[in-house]
Amino acid sequence: MITILWFAWLRERTGSAEETLMLPEAEITVAALIELLAARGGGYAAAFQNRRTVRCAVNQEFAEPEALVRAGDEVAFFPPVTGG
Repeated sequence: MITILWFAWLRERTGSAEETLMLPEAEITVAALIELLAARGGGYAAAFQNRRTVRCAVNQEFAEPEALVRAGDEVAFFPPVTGG
């Protein structure tokens, strides 16, 4: 199981702030996880419609599409952030 956190407009589109998901394999990449989630359709497909506008963190560290996700991980999806 992994925990998925949704922030900002992604939370609105998926209709959830947090959920758990059983991984189909022992470990998958962030890119594969995104494909799996988008395949759910509806708000999930809408959330990942433009993947350049979605960032990901695994265990509170920014993660690239090729990063691995394993059971017990916390995965967060959020829009790009700016700061000053």
